Amino acid sequence: MTALIGYTRVSKADGSQVHDLQRDALIAAGVKPEHVYEDAASGRRDDRPGLEACLKALRGDDTLVVWKLDRLGRDLRHLVNLVGDLTARGIGLKVLAGEGASIDTTTANGRLVFAIFAGLAEFERALIAERTKAGLAAARARGRNGGRPFKMTPAKLRLATAAMGQPETKVGDLCAELGITRQTLYRFVSPKGELRDDGKRLLQRRAGAEQK
Repeated sequence: MTALIGYTRVSKADGSQVHDLQRDALIAAGVKPEHVYEDAASGRRDDRPGLEACLKALRGDDTLVVWKLDRLGRDLRHLVNLVGDLTARGIGLKVLAGEGASIDTTTANGRLVFAIFAGLAEFERALIAERTKAGLAAARARGRNGGRPFKMTPAKLRLATAAMGQPETKVGDLCAELGITRQTLYRFVSPKGELRDDGKRLLQRRAGAEQK
């Protein structure tokens, strides 16, 4: 038996925002109150238990109903991938308001509109890839290599190895003092203060730069 499954999201969990407006719109559209799933979290977050439960509850021929498109996806690419997965499972999407109100993938017109969205997402990916390649090529032409700079510096690394060798060192306090995360710390230094491979490479890179 097919069903309408609703999903609502507000950005803040402190009670300053409520689901009432979205929930009322979903119920008016035919979603049963017990079939509405909720989250109070930023749309950028990956861990949204309400959305996960909602997606698990959907079955073939069901329709996912949301108030606005931005309540569902983190960004256009995430949204396209999400709806692609739903479509593969035989599940529709219906948007009630906002810029995506013409999307209803249970209809031919709605599928056409979403196909345009998917095309825009693909165009965006191509532009990003093109700009990235051009930027890396320009950097290499100037003698620079691409990639994210290390948050760990040789000076921080030396302090970290010395401190981690002391049993009284508190890792949280050390990370706060150096301005790095535990993940970054343990990427370069072992719990006993020994250099890991990334730490050795960082110091070798610094030594090579000083010799030039």
